[in-house]
Amino acid sequence: MVFVPLRDDNPRLLIRYPFVAWGLLAINTAIFLLFQSGYVFDLTEDATYGFGLIPAVITGAAELPSDLSFIPPALTFVTSLFLHGDPFHLIGNLLFIFVFADNVEDSMGHLRFAVFYLLCGAAGSAAHIAFMPLSEAPIIGASGSVSGIVASYLLLHPRVKMWILLFGRIPLRVTAFWVIGVWVAAQAAGVVSGTDETTGWWAHLGGFAAGIALTPLFKRAEVPWFGRAPKTI
Repeated sequence: MVFVPLRDDNPRLLIRYPFVAWGLLAINTAIFLLFQSGYVFDLTEDATYGFGLIPAVITGAAELPSDLSFIPPALTFVTSLFLHGDPFHLIGNLLFIFVFADNVEDSMGHLRFAVFYLLCGAAGSAAHIAFMPLSEAPIIGASGSVSGIVASYLLLHPRVKMWILLFGRIPLRVTAFWVIGVWVAAQAAGVVSGTDETTGWWAHLGGFAAGIALTPLFKRAEVPWFGRAPKTI
């Protein structure tokens, strides 16, 4: 990972508490600790295949064994968003939610933000399926939803200053525009190189595109674009 977001200088204006963002942090953490960490229940493989999204299963090119078919395949568009491969995968997504999600929730309201989160995640999964329809590898993680949040933040708060950890060790304070720009470039580079098949690059880009498309439909009318107050005559 090129950088890790730490915090932003962007107070909420319309909601007091980002209940949905906090809930996402808690739910993702609890699911990982209970079912994927091995400390409580050792269900990592069953959970990954039974609740992760498998493109070949969605397209009908493959079938899950009956002992892993816990839910209809269509529901994995949702369940896969709450599973993570390892602690680093989990922590990376949680940091992005922690830094970016509260302001996006502030701009949309609680319910609309929750729907936005799920739709961006589903769009990311759909993009992954479109480009890898025969893959039998499960795709898991909140990255598609996180990508949508990042896209919305770019549209609404590009000039906000934030602290990041560059290359995992260098603290740096830069504007969100440059932080997100580097992130998008990294995702595009991952798609072009194709060297890391364990990362859902298309899901990231699909979620980002969904965030761009859906933000105008979900944000409150009074929230300005690009952090600018509307002009008055």
